[in-house]
This record gives sequence, C-alpha cells and structure tokens, in this order.
Amino acid sequence: MSFGAKYRGIRKRKWGKWVSEIRVPGSSERLWLGTYTSPEAAAIAHDIAYYCLRPESSSSLHKLNFPSMLPPNVQPGMSPTSVQKVASDAAMAIDAQFLTTPTPAQKHVDNYGQNQDLNISVEDYQY
Repeated sequence: MSFGAKYRGIRKRKWGKWVSEIRVPGSSERLWLGTYTSPEAAAIAHDIAYYCLRPESSSSLHKLNFPSMLPPNVQPGMSPTSVQKVASDAAMAIDAQFLTTPTPAQKHVDNYGQNQDLNISVEDYQY
C-alpha cells in the first residue's frame, strides 16, 4: 500500500488513476489487476485476488478492504488468469457505478427546495 492510500493493495499514479497488483504466492510473479478511476474499484480487485490466491488466509476476512462485497463466483484456489478476469470485471463494475452516480457538484436544488440531479440533453439546446 502506498503512502496516503486508505485501502490495502492499491496505489495512486501521478496522473490520478488507481492501480492494483498482487504477488502470486510461491513465485516472484506479480499479477496485474488493472488501472481504475476510483480507489474503491482498485481495492475490490485486490480483495478478490487476495481471497482467491491465498486460500490459507481467506478465513481472515479482516484483511480485506470490503469483506462483504466478494462476488459469489469467487473461490479460493482459482488460477491466476481466472482471478485476474474476475477481479478486473468486478472492479470495472464498481468504476462504472461511480461514473454513473452523480457527485454532489452535479446536484442542484430546484425552486421548491428539492434535490434534483442535473439532466442536460441535446434537446435542451435546440432552437
């Protein structure tokens, strides 16, 4: 974990993206898990890989960033290639959720005091 990251197994690149990789037990090989826009996505990828590649440690869920978010299709003892695919798919799904969920800056209050998501479409600008 790099300085400043609040999740295990991730680090932030200079340009702001978050990455995750993990060592394959019993070898010096590193398994690349991907580059993501959110630290949570990178952390999920690390959690899945850690859980699958280290079956002897899988009982200690307290070492995971998000122990309750393990997908049902993960299991200890999966091959590194399978782990890479499952971890990447789950992390990309998390990133997609972050990209489609409005941030506080994208919300506004209408004339009636109700919070409304900003919706802007091409039709709004047609004359």
